[in-house]
Amino acid sequence: MSSQRELLRASPAAQIPQLAAQITAALAGTGPALSVGTVRSRAVANNIVLAVVTSGSTGLIKEVAFTRDALLASAQASNSFLGASTGAQWSLFLPVTHIAAVNVIIRSLDLGTLPLDLRSFDGEYPKADFTSIVPTQLFRALNTDERLLRHLQAARKVLVGGAALTPALRTQAESAGIGVIETYGMTETCGGCIYEGQGLNKVEFALTDNGTIKIRGPVLATDYLNSPDLFALNDGWFITNDLGIVESGRLRVTGRADDVIITGGENLSLVAVEATLSVRFPKMACAAFAVDDRQWGQALHLAVVGAVNETEISLYLEAALGEIAKPKGIHMVDALPLLGIGKVDRAALTKMAGDE
Repeated sequence: MSSQRELLRASPAAQIPQLAAQITAALAGTGPALSVGTVRSRAVANNIVLAVVTSGSTGLIKEVAFTRDALLASAQASNSFLGASTGAQWSLFLPVTHIAAVNVIIRSLDLGTLPLDLRSFDGEYPKADFTSIVPTQLFRALNTDERLLRHLQAARKVLVGGAALTPALRTQAESAGIGVIETYGMTETCGGCIYEGQGLNKVEFALTDNGTIKIRGPVLATDYLNSPDLFALNDGWFITNDLGIVESGRLRVTGRADDVIITGGENLSLVAVEATLSVRFPKMACAAFAVDDRQWGQALHLAVVGAVNETEISLYLEAALGEIAKPKGIHMVDALPLLGIGKVDRAALTKMAGDE
């Protein structure tokens, strides 16, 4: 076992100074490696300093392992892109069970500071130079949470990632004076590694023959601790499950490969449905999903937070995207179920519709 090191599970309720000390010790090799989330492994190879659990849209639990070099490459490249210098302050709104929160802490350590812990903060938020949020939080700031809105407006830049950012929501945010930086990545790439369609330092992106995004660079994870056979790189490339196009050298994510349904014999992108609705109804939180249907194959359904005019929604989608985009069911929900910190859990919505 000489090639192994202990894996210490970080408490989700731990205070930032404690987490920062544990992360620092793990990076320096003077303490055990650290895990966030429900990681079952108890020991890792000596070169591993962090393990993060992720389930993704498939529901398969994966324990993603990172080296010191990958974590530092991600943090330093992010700070460099943003022009963050020593002493700059990050704020933390994300749960520390996810790589995005760990990244905020390591970026702060790289700048010689600790992030402002605003996860359960009472009162007016203090000012920070940078922060990282998901689109759901941005939507909340622009529609209901004025305290969060003021904090985002005061920041130099606000990273928004973890799920698709609709053009309408971005436009609304920029009109409100928020310096949005749209990020793209996943747990296996140390979180966001492509900012505003551009790869961070030494991060490359390309498309496979079928339009799937692939990523290569120093920020990649090393392994899945519990499923090593599933972690396979092709000439150093990590193949995602996302579709994209490259325009003028910049990547634009168009959706997930498994978010395209076949309804009535035609392909329909669930992301396109949501983006289209966000233009007409910018203050409406909604998600598109599919339900198996004998007539349509896969029938388009919508989950919507709050009361809405169903006829208006149906007519608008039909006019914008064609008859296949006319929803076969619209469901009112109190909140959209989330997978991780930002992505809508479409499988949960499909199950909900089947149970009704």
